[in-house]
Amino acid sequence: MQENKTSFSQRLTLLKQKEVKQTLVGILHGVERESLRINPDGGLAQTPHQAALGSALTHDFITTDFSESLLEFITPPEVSIDKTIGQLTDVHKFVLENIGEERLWSMSMPCFIESDDNIPIANYGSSNVGRMKSLYRVGLKNRYGSMMQAISGVHFNFSLPEAFWQEWLAKLGQEANKDTISAAYFALIRNYRRYCWIIPYLYGASPALCGSFIKGKLTSFEFSKIGKGTYYLPYATSLRMSDLGYTNSAQSGLNICYNQVDTYIDSLRKAISQPSVDYQRFNGKKDGQYQQLNGNVLQIENELYSPIRPKQPTRSLEKPTDALDDRGVNYIEVRALDVNPFSQIGIEANQFYFLDVFLLYCVTKPSEFFDSHLYQETETNLSEVVNRGREPNLHLTHKGESISLVDWALSLFSDLAEVAAELDEANNTNQYSAAVEVEKQKVLDPSLTPSARILKILLENNEDNGSFGLNLADTYKKQLLATDYQFMTADDLTAHAGRSVQKQLLVEQQDMQTFDEFLRSYFESSTELEQV
Repeated sequence: MQENKTSFSQRLTLLKQKEVKQTLVGILHGVERESLRINPDGGLAQTPHQAALGSALTHDFITTDFSESLLEFITPPEVSIDKTIGQLTDVHKFVLENIGEERLWSMSMPCFIESDDNIPIANYGSSNVGRMKSLYRVGLKNRYGSMMQAISGVHFNFSLPEAFWQEWLAKLGQEANKDTISAAYFALIRNYRRYCWIIPYLYGASPALCGSFIKGKLTSFEFSKIGKGTYYLPYATSLRMSDLGYTNSAQSGLNICYNQVDTYIDSLRKAISQPSVDYQRFNGKKDGQYQQLNGNVLQIENELYSPIRPKQPTRSLEKPTDALDDRGVNYIEVRALDVNPFSQIGIEANQFYFLDVFLLYCVTKPSEFFDSHLYQETETNLSEVVNRGREPNLHLTHKGESISLVDWALSLFSDLAEVAAELDEANNTNQYSAAVEVEKQKVLDPSLTPSARILKILLENNEDNGSFGLNLADTYKKQLLATDYQFMTADDLTAHAGRSVQKQLLVEQQDMQTFDEFLRSYFESSTELEQV
Protein backbone atom coordinates (compact mmCIF):
# COMPACT_ATOMS: atom_id res chain seq x y z
CA MET A 1 0.00 0.00 0.00
CA GLN A 2 1.14 3.54 -0.74
CA GLU A 3 1.98 5.31 2.50
CA ASN A 4 0.17 8.24 4.09
CA LYS A 5 0.86 11.39 2.04
CA THR A 6 1.23 13.95 4.81
CA SER A 7 3.99 16.54 4.50
CA PHE A 8 7.38 16.40 6.19
CA SER A 9 6.40 19.25 8.53
CA GLN A 10 3.21 17.44 9.54
CA ARG A 11 5.07 14.20 10.16
CA LEU A 12 7.78 16.06 12.07
CA THR A 13 5.02 17.37 14.35
CA LEU A 14 4.07 13.75 15.04
CA LEU A 15 7.71 12.92 15.81
CA LYS A 16 7.80 15.75 18.33
CA GLN A 17 4.94 14.29 20.36
CA LYS A 18 6.10 12.91 23.69
CA GLU A 19 4.73 9.39 23.19
CA VAL A 20 6.72 9.02 19.98
CA LYS A 21 9.83 10.94 20.93
CA GLN A 22 10.48 9.05 24.16
CA THR A 23 10.78 5.77 22.22
CA LEU A 24 13.79 7.07 20.28
CA VAL A 25 16.09 6.11 23.15
CA GLY A 26 15.63 2.49 22.02
CA ILE A 27 17.27 2.76 18.59
CA LEU A 28 19.60 -0.22 18.05
CA HIS A 29 22.90 -0.26 16.13
CA GLY A 30 25.34 -2.89 15.01
CA VAL A 31 28.44 -2.76 12.84
CA GLU A 32 30.11 -5.17 10.44
CA ARG A 33 33.62 -3.97 9.59
CA GLU A 34 35.79 -5.70 6.96
CA SER A 35 39.57 -5.53 6.93
CA LEU A 36 42.34 -7.31 5.05
CA ARG A 37 45.18 -8.90 6.98
CA ILE A 38 48.47 -7.58 5.62
CA ASN A 39 52.13 -8.37 6.10
CA PRO A 40 54.56 -5.82 7.61
CA ASP A 41 55.59 -4.82 4.06
CA GLY A 42 51.97 -4.01 3.11
CA GLY A 43 51.34 -7.07 0.95
CA LEU A 44 48.30 -9.30 1.43
CA ALA A 45 48.81 -11.96 4.11
CA GLN A 46 48.75 -15.48 2.68
CA THR A 47 48.35 -17.24 6.02
CA PRO A 48 45.14 -19.12 6.88
CA HIS A 49 42.63 -17.70 9.34
CA GLN A 50 44.46 -17.94 12.65
CA ALA A 51 43.31 -20.76 14.93
CA ALA A 52 43.37 -18.46 17.97
CA LEU A 53 40.55 -16.43 16.39
CA GLY A 54 38.21 -19.42 16.41
CA SER A 55 35.99 -20.75 13.65
CA ALA A 56 35.03 -18.36 10.87
CA LEU A 57 31.95 -20.53 10.29
CA THR A 58 30.44 -20.24 13.77
CA HIS A 59 32.06 -17.28 15.58
CA ASP A 60 29.63 -14.49 16.48
CA PHE A 61 32.11 -11.60 16.36
CA ILE A 62 35.04 -12.63 14.13
CA THR A 63 34.62 -14.24 10.74
CA THR A 64 35.94 -13.97 7.20
CA ASP A 65 34.28 -12.56 4.13
CA PHE A 66 35.42 -13.51 0.63
CA SER A 67 38.99 -14.42 1.49
CA GLU A 68 40.91 -16.12 4.27
CA SER A 69 42.74 -12.80 4.45
CA LEU A 70 39.58 -10.66 4.63
CA LEU A 71 38.39 -10.49 8.22
CA GLU A 72 34.96 -9.30 9.25
CA PHE A 73 34.21 -8.02 12.75
CA ILE A 74 30.58 -8.02 13.92
CA THR A 75 28.99 -6.32 16.90
CA PRO A 76 25.60 -7.35 18.35
CA PRO A 77 22.67 -4.88 18.35
CA GLU A 78 23.11 -2.30 21.10
CA VAL A 79 21.42 0.94 22.12
CA SER A 80 24.62 2.58 23.37
CA ILE A 81 26.85 4.00 20.64
CA ASP A 82 29.77 4.04 23.08
CA LYS A 83 29.24 0.35 23.83
CA THR A 84 29.23 -0.62 20.15
CA ILE A 85 32.41 1.34 19.54
CA GLY A 86 33.96 -0.23 22.65
CA GLN A 87 33.00 -3.76 21.58
CA LEU A 88 34.40 -3.16 18.11
CA THR A 89 37.62 -1.83 19.62
CA ASP A 90 37.91 -4.89 21.88
CA VAL A 91 37.57 -7.25 18.92
CA HIS A 92 40.20 -5.32 16.94
CA LYS A 93 42.58 -5.47 19.89
CA PHE A 94 42.07 -9.21 20.37
CA VAL A 95 42.65 -9.93 16.68
CA LEU A 96 45.84 -7.86 16.58
CA GLU A 97 47.11 -9.72 19.66
CA ASN A 98 46.65 -13.01 17.80
CA ILE A 99 47.92 -12.42 14.24
CA GLY A 100 51.62 -12.06 14.99
CA GLU A 101 53.39 -9.44 12.90
CA GLU A 102 50.43 -8.95 10.57
CA ARG A 103 48.44 -5.74 10.52
CA LEU A 104 44.89 -4.76 9.57
CA TRP A 105 44.56 -2.77 6.35
CA SER A 106 42.98 0.58 7.16
CA MET A 107 41.35 1.45 3.82
CA SER A 108 38.55 0.21 1.58
CA MET A 109 40.48 -0.33 -1.65
CA PRO A 110 42.93 -3.24 -1.35
CA CYS A 111 46.62 -3.11 -0.63
CA PHE A 112 49.13 -4.23 -3.29
CA ILE A 113 48.06 -7.63 -4.63
CA GLU A 114 49.96 -9.31 -7.45
CA SER A 115 46.98 -11.10 -9.00
CA ASP A 116 43.61 -12.74 -8.32
CA ASP A 117 45.41 -15.97 -7.52
CA ASN A 118 47.13 -14.30 -4.55
CA ILE A 119 43.76 -13.84 -2.82
CA PRO A 120 43.00 -17.10 -0.95
CA ILE A 121 39.30 -17.98 -0.88
CA ALA A 122 37.81 -18.35 2.59
CA ASN A 123 37.78 -21.87 4.04
CA TYR A 124 34.94 -22.81 6.40
CA GLY A 125 35.84 -26.40 7.07
CA SER A 126 34.61 -29.75 5.79
CA SER A 127 30.90 -29.52 6.57
CA ASN A 128 28.45 -29.25 3.69
CA VAL A 129 27.43 -25.80 4.91
CA GLY A 130 31.06 -24.69 5.10
CA ARG A 131 31.91 -26.11 1.67
CA MET A 132 28.90 -24.35 0.16
CA LYS A 133 30.00 -21.03 1.61
CA SER A 134 33.40 -21.51 -0.02
CA LEU A 135 31.86 -22.60 -3.33
CA TYR A 136 29.73 -19.46 -3.40
CA ARG A 137 32.97 -17.49 -3.21
CA VAL A 138 34.53 -19.57 -5.98
CA GLY A 139 31.56 -18.51 -8.07
CA LEU A 140 32.18 -14.86 -7.18
CA LYS A 141 35.81 -15.20 -8.25
CA ASN A 142 34.84 -16.73 -11.58
CA ARG A 143 32.15 -14.13 -12.24
CA TYR A 144 33.80 -10.90 -11.10
CA GLY A 145 37.41 -11.68 -10.24
CA SER A 146 38.85 -11.88 -6.75
CA MET A 147 40.26 -8.36 -6.76
CA MET A 148 36.80 -6.80 -6.52
CA GLN A 149 35.97 -9.13 -3.64
CA ALA A 150 39.02 -7.89 -1.71
CA ILE A 151 37.42 -4.46 -1.30
CA SER A 152 36.48 -3.67 2.31
CA GLY A 153 33.52 -1.74 3.64
CA VAL A 154 31.59 -1.00 6.81
CA HIS A 155 27.95 -2.06 7.18
CA PHE A 156 25.80 -0.11 9.62
CA ASN A 157 22.80 -1.98 11.02
CA PHE A 158 19.91 0.12 12.30
CA SER A 159 16.52 -0.63 13.79
CA LEU A 160 13.82 1.34 15.53
CA PRO A 161 12.23 -0.22 18.63
CA GLU A 162 8.83 -1.89 18.60
CA ALA A 163 7.56 0.88 20.88
CA PHE A 164 8.40 3.48 18.24
CA TRP A 165 6.44 1.67 15.55
CA GLN A 166 3.46 1.24 17.87
CA GLU A 167 3.30 4.98 18.56
CA TRP A 168 4.38 6.26 15.14
CA LEU A 169 2.05 4.13 13.08
CA ALA A 170 -0.85 4.87 15.42
CA LYS A 171 -0.28 8.58 14.76
CA LEU A 172 -0.51 7.79 11.04
CA GLY A 173 -3.78 5.95 11.57
CA GLN A 174 -2.31 2.46 11.21
CA GLU A 175 -2.02 -0.56 13.46
CA ALA A 176 1.55 -1.73 14.04
CA ASN A 177 2.02 -5.25 12.70
CA LYS A 178 4.44 -7.17 10.51
CA ASP A 179 3.07 -5.70 7.28
CA THR A 180 2.81 -2.05 8.34
CA ILE A 181 6.24 -2.06 10.00
CA SER A 182 7.78 -3.64 6.88
CA ALA A 183 6.04 -1.02 4.71
CA ALA A 184 7.47 1.74 6.92
CA TYR A 185 10.97 0.28 6.64
CA PHE A 186 10.58 0.15 2.86
CA ALA A 187 9.53 3.81 2.89
CA LEU A 188 12.79 4.46 4.76
CA ILE A 189 14.69 2.44 2.15
CA ARG A 190 13.21 4.40 -0.77
CA ASN A 191 14.12 7.70 0.86
CA TYR A 192 17.57 6.39 1.66
CA ARG A 193 18.09 5.58 -1.99
CA ARG A 194 16.88 9.06 -2.99
CA TYR A 195 19.35 10.78 -0.70
CA CYS A 196 22.15 8.24 -0.25
CA TRP A 197 24.41 10.17 -2.62
CA ILE A 198 25.16 12.25 0.48
CA ILE A 199 26.79 9.21 2.16
CA PRO A 200 29.77 8.82 -0.23
CA TYR A 201 30.07 12.60 -0.36
CA LEU A 202 30.45 12.80 3.42
CA TYR A 203 32.20 9.50 4.09
CA GLY A 204 33.71 8.32 0.81
CA ALA A 205 37.38 7.61 1.50
CA SER A 206 38.59 5.87 -1.65
CA PRO A 207 39.50 8.50 -4.27
CA ALA A 208 42.67 6.59 -5.15
CA LEU A 209 43.74 3.00 -5.59
CA CYS A 210 46.80 0.82 -6.10
CA GLY A 211 47.64 0.19 -9.75
CA SER A 212 47.54 -3.56 -9.07
CA PHE A 213 43.76 -3.28 -8.72
CA ILE A 214 43.26 -2.22 -12.36
CA LYS A 215 46.20 -4.09 -13.84
CA GLY A 216 45.13 -5.63 -17.16
CA LYS A 217 41.60 -4.20 -16.93
CA LEU A 218 39.85 -1.98 -19.44
CA THR A 219 38.43 1.12 -17.78
CA SER A 220 36.75 4.25 -19.05
CA PHE A 221 38.06 6.32 -16.14
CA GLU A 222 40.68 8.93 -16.99
CA PHE A 223 42.98 8.37 -14.04
CA SER A 224 45.86 10.57 -12.98
CA LYS A 225 48.93 8.91 -11.50
CA ILE A 226 50.89 9.71 -8.38
CA GLY A 227 53.89 8.14 -6.68
CA LYS A 228 55.12 4.81 -8.01
CA GLY A 229 51.78 3.28 -8.91
CA THR A 230 48.74 5.02 -7.42
CA TYR A 231 45.85 6.11 -9.62
CA TYR A 232 43.19 8.64 -8.66
CA LEU A 233 40.31 10.74 -9.92
CA PRO A 234 40.62 14.37 -8.79
CA TYR A 235 37.03 14.74 -7.53
CA ALA A 236 36.16 11.11 -6.72
CA THR A 237 34.78 10.27 -3.31
CA SER A 238 34.38 6.47 -3.31
CA LEU A 239 35.91 4.36 -6.06
CA ARG A 240 34.77 1.42 -3.95
CA MET A 241 31.19 2.32 -4.94
CA SER A 242 32.03 3.01 -8.60
CA ASP A 243 31.82 0.66 -11.56
CA LEU A 244 35.32 -0.51 -10.60
CA GLY A 245 34.08 -1.69 -7.23
CA TYR A 246 30.93 -3.19 -5.80
CA THR A 247 28.66 -2.98 -8.80
CA ASN A 248 27.54 -5.63 -11.23
CA SER A 249 26.53 -4.58 -14.72
CA ALA A 250 24.79 -7.91 -15.17
CA GLN A 251 22.39 -6.88 -12.40
CA SER A 252 21.36 -3.61 -14.02
CA GLY A 253 18.36 -5.21 -15.71
CA LEU A 254 17.04 -7.08 -12.69
CA ASN A 255 14.49 -4.39 -11.78
CA ILE A 256 14.50 -5.10 -8.05
CA CYS A 257 11.42 -3.33 -6.69
CA TYR A 258 11.65 -1.38 -3.42
CA ASN A 259 8.04 -0.22 -3.28
CA GLN A 260 6.70 -2.98 -1.03
CA VAL A 261 8.11 -5.98 0.76
CA ASP A 262 6.10 -8.32 -1.46
CA THR A 263 7.34 -6.78 -4.71
CA TYR A 264 10.90 -6.78 -3.35
CA ILE A 265 10.69 -10.45 -2.46
CA ASP A 266 9.12 -11.38 -5.79
CA SER A 267 11.68 -9.47 -7.86
CA LEU A 268 14.61 -10.87 -5.87
CA ARG A 269 13.31 -14.43 -6.11
CA LYS A 270 13.00 -13.96 -9.85
CA ALA A 271 16.61 -12.77 -10.01
CA ILE A 272 17.99 -15.87 -8.29
CA SER A 273 16.14 -18.10 -10.75
CA GLN A 274 17.00 -16.15 -13.92
CA PRO A 275 19.64 -17.95 -16.03
CA SER A 276 22.62 -15.90 -17.16
CA VAL A 277 24.09 -16.44 -20.59
CA ASP A 278 27.46 -15.21 -19.30
CA TYR A 279 27.60 -17.40 -16.20
CA GLN A 280 26.32 -20.64 -17.72
CA ARG A 281 29.88 -21.30 -18.83
CA PHE A 282 30.88 -21.96 -15.22
CA ASN A 283 28.29 -24.71 -14.75
CA GLY A 284 29.39 -28.23 -13.99
CA LYS A 285 32.72 -29.33 -12.60
CA LYS A 286 36.29 -28.51 -13.61
CA ASP A 287 38.97 -30.93 -12.48
CA GLY A 288 36.33 -32.54 -10.28
CA GLN A 289 35.34 -29.30 -8.54
CA TYR A 290 32.24 -27.14 -8.93
CA GLN A 291 32.85 -23.62 -10.27
CA GLN A 292 29.77 -21.90 -8.82
CA LEU A 293 26.51 -22.68 -7.05
CA ASN A 294 24.46 -22.22 -10.23
CA GLY A 295 24.44 -20.38 -13.55
CA ASN A 296 21.82 -17.76 -12.68
CA VAL A 297 22.34 -13.99 -12.61
CA LEU A 298 22.51 -14.29 -8.83
CA GLN A 299 23.76 -17.50 -7.26
CA ILE A 300 21.98 -16.55 -4.03
CA GLU A 301 20.29 -13.42 -2.69
CA ASN A 302 23.39 -12.04 -0.98
CA GLU A 303 25.00 -11.57 -4.38
CA LEU A 304 22.70 -8.61 -5.03
CA TYR A 305 24.78 -5.43 -4.75
CA SER A 306 22.77 -2.70 -3.09
CA PRO A 307 23.65 0.32 -0.92
CA ILE A 308 20.97 -0.79 1.56
CA ARG A 309 19.20 -4.05 2.44
CA PRO A 310 16.08 -4.91 4.43
CA LYS A 311 16.97 -7.65 6.90
CA GLN A 312 15.35 -10.25 9.12
CA PRO A 313 17.63 -12.64 11.05
CA THR A 314 17.50 -16.04 9.38
CA ARG A 315 17.14 -19.43 10.98
CA SER A 316 19.30 -22.37 9.98
CA LEU A 317 18.97 -23.07 6.24
CA GLU A 318 16.33 -20.36 5.86
CA LYS A 319 16.25 -18.20 2.77
CA PRO A 320 16.48 -14.43 3.49
CA THR A 321 13.37 -13.72 1.40
CA ASP A 322 11.50 -16.45 3.29
CA ALA A 323 12.52 -14.81 6.57
CA LEU A 324 11.23 -11.44 5.30
CA ASP A 325 8.03 -13.02 4.03
CA ASP A 326 7.42 -14.88 7.27
CA ARG A 327 8.43 -12.30 9.89
CA GLY A 328 8.82 -8.98 8.05
CA VAL A 329 11.65 -6.45 8.18
CA ASN A 330 13.56 -6.40 11.48
CA TYR A 331 16.32 -3.92 10.65
CA ILE A 332 18.08 -2.30 7.73
CA GLU A 333 21.71 -2.65 6.69
CA VAL A 334 23.43 0.46 5.29
CA ARG A 335 26.13 -0.75 2.89
CA ALA A 336 27.43 2.48 1.35
CA LEU A 337 30.12 3.27 3.94
CA ASP A 338 33.79 3.17 3.06
CA VAL A 339 36.18 2.13 5.78
CA ASN A 340 37.07 5.35 7.62
CA PRO A 341 40.89 5.45 7.43
CA PHE A 342 41.02 8.19 10.06
CA SER A 343 39.61 5.82 12.67
CA GLN A 344 41.50 2.86 14.12
CA ILE A 345 38.32 0.75 13.90
CA GLY A 346 37.06 2.03 10.53
CA ILE A 347 34.13 4.09 11.86
CA GLU A 348 33.80 6.90 14.41
CA ALA A 349 31.10 8.06 16.82
CA ASN A 350 30.08 11.10 14.76
CA GLN A 351 29.03 8.76 11.95
CA PHE A 352 26.68 6.89 14.29
CA TYR A 353 24.99 10.08 15.43
CA PHE A 354 24.64 11.43 11.91
CA LEU A 355 23.35 8.15 10.48
CA ASP A 356 20.75 7.93 13.24
CA VAL A 357 19.52 11.38 12.23
CA PHE A 358 19.65 10.61 8.52
CA LEU A 359 17.79 7.31 8.81
CA LEU A 360 15.15 8.73 11.14
CA TYR A 361 14.70 11.54 8.60
CA CYS A 362 14.15 8.87 5.94
CA VAL A 363 11.36 7.49 8.16
CA THR A 364 9.81 10.89 8.79
CA LYS A 365 9.95 12.24 5.24
CA PRO A 366 7.02 11.18 3.02
CA SER A 367 8.25 8.50 0.60
CA GLU A 368 6.46 8.03 -2.69
CA PHE A 369 6.79 4.82 -4.66
CA PHE A 370 9.44 4.53 -7.35
CA ASP A 371 8.72 4.27 -11.02
CA SER A 372 11.57 3.26 -13.35
CA HIS A 373 12.59 6.88 -14.00
CA LEU A 374 12.69 7.89 -10.33
CA TYR A 375 14.63 4.76 -9.44
CA GLN A 376 17.15 5.38 -12.22
CA GLU A 377 17.65 8.90 -10.89
CA THR A 378 18.87 7.45 -7.61
CA GLU A 379 21.35 5.23 -9.41
CA THR A 380 22.65 8.07 -11.59
CA ASN A 381 23.00 10.51 -8.69
CA LEU A 382 24.94 7.96 -6.64
CA SER A 383 27.26 7.26 -9.57
CA GLU A 384 27.87 10.96 -10.16
CA VAL A 385 28.87 11.54 -6.54
CA VAL A 386 31.15 8.52 -6.18
CA ASN A 387 33.02 9.45 -9.36
CA ARG A 388 33.14 13.26 -9.08
CA GLY A 389 31.26 14.35 -5.97
CA ARG A 390 33.64 17.19 -5.07
CA GLU A 391 33.63 18.70 -8.56
CA PRO A 392 32.75 22.42 -8.34
CA ASN A 393 29.17 23.17 -9.35
CA LEU A 394 28.27 19.49 -9.76
CA HIS A 395 24.58 19.08 -10.53
CA LEU A 396 22.35 16.10 -9.73
CA THR A 397 18.79 15.33 -10.81
CA HIS A 398 15.76 15.52 -8.54
CA LYS A 399 12.38 14.52 -9.98
CA GLY A 400 13.62 15.29 -13.47
CA GLU A 401 15.02 18.70 -12.57
CA SER A 402 18.70 19.63 -12.42
CA ILE A 403 19.85 20.86 -8.99
CA SER A 404 23.30 21.64 -7.66
CA LEU A 405 24.65 19.16 -5.13
CA VAL A 406 25.39 21.99 -2.71
CA ASP A 407 21.89 23.48 -2.89
CA TRP A 408 20.23 20.10 -2.48
CA ALA A 409 22.55 19.12 0.36
CA LEU A 410 21.94 22.36 2.27
CA SER A 411 18.19 21.93 1.91
CA LEU A 412 18.56 18.39 3.19
CA PHE A 413 20.65 19.55 6.14
CA SER A 414 17.97 22.07 7.07
CA ASP A 415 15.53 19.18 7.53
CA LEU A 416 18.13 17.00 9.24
CA ALA A 417 18.74 19.68 11.85
CA GLU A 418 15.08 19.50 12.87
CA VAL A 419 15.20 15.72 13.28
CA ALA A 420 18.49 15.98 15.18
CA ALA A 421 16.89 18.35 17.68
CA GLU A 422 14.26 15.72 18.52
CA LEU A 423 16.88 13.01 19.00
CA ASP A 424 18.87 15.35 21.22
CA GLU A 425 15.86 16.08 23.40
CA ALA A 426 14.89 12.41 23.64
CA ASN A 427 18.41 11.41 24.68
CA ASN A 428 19.22 14.50 26.78
CA THR A 429 22.28 15.36 24.69
CA ASN A 430 23.47 17.67 21.92
CA GLN A 431 25.48 15.03 20.05
CA TYR A 432 23.01 14.61 17.20
CA SER A 433 22.84 18.31 16.32
CA ALA A 434 26.61 18.59 16.69
CA ALA A 435 27.09 15.66 14.29
CA VAL A 436 24.82 17.24 11.70
CA GLU A 437 26.73 20.51 11.94
CA VAL A 438 30.08 18.73 11.49
CA GLU A 439 28.83 17.04 8.33
CA LYS A 440 27.25 20.23 7.00
CA GLN A 441 30.66 21.89 7.05
CA LYS A 442 31.85 19.31 4.51
CA VAL A 443 29.20 20.60 2.11
CA LEU A 444 30.32 24.19 2.64
CA ASP A 445 34.00 23.19 2.37
CA PRO A 446 34.69 20.03 0.32
CA SER A 447 38.32 20.00 1.50
CA LEU A 448 37.01 18.67 4.83
CA THR A 449 35.71 15.42 3.27
CA PRO A 450 37.78 12.26 3.85
CA SER A 451 38.36 11.84 0.11
CA ALA A 452 39.78 15.36 -0.18
CA ARG A 453 41.91 14.93 2.94
CA ILE A 454 43.42 11.71 1.62
CA LEU A 455 44.20 13.17 -1.80
CA LYS A 456 45.77 16.23 -0.21
CA ILE A 457 48.15 14.05 1.79
CA LEU A 458 49.05 11.92 -1.23
CA LEU A 459 49.56 14.86 -3.59
CA GLU A 460 51.51 17.04 -1.17
CA ASN A 461 53.93 14.20 -0.41
CA ASN A 462 53.85 12.45 -3.80
CA GLU A 463 52.93 9.44 -1.69
CA ASP A 464 51.45 6.15 -2.80
CA ASN A 465 48.11 4.96 -1.47
CA GLY A 466 49.89 1.85 -0.25
CA SER A 467 52.46 3.60 1.91
CA PHE A 468 49.78 5.88 3.35
CA GLY A 469 47.63 2.87 4.27
CA LEU A 470 50.56 0.92 5.70
CA ASN A 471 51.60 3.83 7.91
CA LEU A 472 48.06 4.00 9.27
CA ALA A 473 47.99 0.24 9.83
CA ASP A 474 51.26 0.40 11.78
CA THR A 475 50.03 3.32 13.88
CA TYR A 476 46.67 1.73 14.64
CA LYS A 477 48.22 -1.58 15.61
CA LYS A 478 50.41 0.14 18.20
CA GLN A 479 47.48 2.20 19.49
CA LEU A 480 45.10 -0.74 19.78
CA LEU A 481 47.62 -3.03 21.47
CA ALA A 482 48.13 -0.31 24.07
CA THR A 483 44.36 0.09 24.61
CA ASP A 484 42.59 -1.51 27.58
CA TYR A 485 39.70 -3.88 26.99
CA GLN A 486 36.36 -2.20 27.72
CA PHE A 487 33.48 -4.68 27.40
CA MET A 488 35.06 -8.04 26.50
CA THR A 489 38.34 -9.31 27.95
CA ALA A 490 40.98 -11.39 26.18
CA ASP A 491 39.83 -14.39 28.26
CA ASP A 492 36.22 -13.79 27.17
CA LEU A 493 37.18 -13.72 23.51
CA THR A 494 39.52 -16.70 23.84
CA ALA A 495 36.68 -18.70 25.40
CA HIS A 496 34.33 -17.58 22.66
CA ALA A 497 36.84 -18.71 20.02
CA GLY A 498 37.05 -22.12 21.68
CA ARG A 499 33.28 -22.51 21.74
CA SER A 500 33.08 -21.58 18.06
CA VAL A 501 35.53 -24.37 17.19
CA GLN A 502 33.38 -26.87 19.07
CA LYS A 503 30.29 -25.61 17.25
CA GLN A 504 32.00 -26.14 13.89
CA LEU A 505 32.99 -29.69 14.85
CA LEU A 506 29.39 -30.42 15.81
CA VAL A 507 28.14 -29.11 12.45
CA GLU A 508 30.65 -31.33 10.64
CA GLN A 509 29.69 -34.40 12.66
CA GLN A 510 25.99 -33.95 11.92
CA ASP A 511 26.34 -34.14 8.13
CA MET A 512 24.50 -37.17 6.76
CA GLN A 513 24.75 -36.43 3.00
CA THR A 514 27.51 -36.20 0.46
CA PHE A 515 28.21 -32.69 -0.79
CA ASP A 516 26.63 -33.48 -4.16
CA GLU A 517 23.47 -34.73 -2.41
CA PHE A 518 23.44 -31.68 -0.16
CA LEU A 519 23.64 -29.26 -3.09
CA ARG A 520 20.96 -31.11 -4.99
CA SER A 521 18.52 -31.18 -2.08
CA TYR A 522 19.37 -27.62 -1.19
CA PHE A 523 18.32 -26.21 -4.54
CA GLU A 524 15.40 -28.57 -4.93
CA SER A 525 13.95 -27.30 -1.65
CA SER A 526 14.71 -23.67 -2.57
CA THR A 527 16.33 -23.02 0.77
CA GLU A 528 19.27 -20.73 1.24
CA LEU A 529 22.11 -20.88 3.70
CA GLU A 530 22.19 -18.58 6.67
CA GLN A 531 24.85 -15.89 6.24
CA VAL A 532 26.27 -17.38 3.03
